[in-house]
Amino acid sequence: MKKLYISSFTFTILIFFALSFIFTNEVYASLISTKQEISIGEDAAKYVEKKYKLVDDAALQARVNKIGQSLVAVSGRKDIKYTFKVLDSDDVNAFALPGGFIYVFRGLTDKIQTDDELAGILGHEIAHVVKRHSVNQLEKNMGITILATILLSKTENGMTAEPAILSTIAAGYSRSDESEADKLGFEETLAAGYNPYSMLVGLMKLNTLSPNEKTDLFSDHPSTLKRITKMKEYLHTLNIPVQVKGNEASAYVYGPTGQTPTIKISMNGLSPLERAYFIAGNIYKITQQPAYNPDYYLLDSDGTNISIYYNDIYIMSLTPDDAASASSDLLSLAKEYISSFKQILAS
Repeated sequence: MKKLYISSFTFTILIFFALSFIFTNEVYASLISTKQEISIGEDAAKYVEKKYKLVDDAALQARVNKIGQSLVAVSGRKDIKYTFKVLDSDDVNAFALPGGFIYVFRGLTDKIQTDDELAGILGHEIAHVVKRHSVNQLEKNMGITILATILLSKTENGMTAEPAILSTIAAGYSRSDESEADKLGFEETLAAGYNPYSMLVGLMKLNTLSPNEKTDLFSDHPSTLKRITKMKEYLHTLNIPVQVKGNEASAYVYGPTGQTPTIKISMNGLSPLERAYFIAGNIYKITQQPAYNPDYYLLDSDGTNISIYYNDIYIMSLTPDDAASASSDLLSLAKEYISSFKQILAS
């Protein structure tokens, strides 16, 4: 029996007509299967890691992966294996490839230092994967002929299609996709036990970047200020019993029956305002416990700083600079904060 050979060009044309039929029936989600999505992502990931290289820091890579996997555990999609890696680039950004390959740039980890903030960023990217936003984007925006080439894995001259894939993803998600990723990412970080203000603080910090620090990757995001406003709306639905008042220079947390001392010092890359938001979020965690006992506050010292806990719930840390700014000693200031927490949560 004579074998029939079909060139990749001819095969592309055949795929074109096949996909045309599917497109006319608007079955977009079924064009790229999960297996194909993973394959596309694997090839694109190899291209990315060859272009940027990974940061040679095992501890940082492990930390980012651990945070990412904790979010995956509560995500709505577990039919793929997620990976989280840090690329050696000064860019302040993160992105997700089809199939669960998620990357953050070293420039971002330098700016976003706390686990809660990183969780907010990774939660957003995981949400893109869960909702298959990049896959849908490839199906709808690249064009049937290019998509057919991707499904064939190779172009006519043997070059892989990874650059075209990355170019399409870098062009930016739709505003509705970005909004959906923010909302789902917020829900994931909360479900995984991170501070409810994680994403808000991350967005606030990104909003303060200077123009030369910002990249044009995903430049079609909704404006950061609009995303911050929307995130505050999500937080409002939690009925958090405390509020934050202040600015980047000084801030405090208050409730109906009391308020904390004013924070005037930055710590671990967090401004006084950002520290106050995280304190408010940790107070919210306390309110989610079965029963509240004002005798459960604990102090822990590393020899320099003092940390305040409620049982095993971390609330905040204080430094000698905090004490100096309050014209107090460290232990007295810590006790003053505990007293304010008791007043705020008194009911």
